[in-house]
Amino acid sequence: MENYFEISIGHGPDLKTFEVKDYAHHEGDQCKFEVFSSGKLVLSLEPDGHFLRTCQNPGTLDEDIIHAIMENIESLHL
Repeated sequence: MENYFEISIGHGPDLKTFEVKDYAHHEGDQCKFEVFSSGKLVLSLEPDGHFLRTCQNPGTLDEDIIHAIMENIESLHL
């Protein structure tokens, strides 16, 4: 089963909203989280202990944005 939720990074004119797909029962090559911007896959993340690590970065997101996304998702304790 998949869960969807949105996260926002930044403020004012720099505000970016991402859609996150959480695969509760991910297996094999499937990463637990897929992050989308305007319907396009831009990032996938995998748990690594209590933190997340990058699986793929097809949107070539900046490291600061990636870390902000990770922190936002980690704060949800999923």
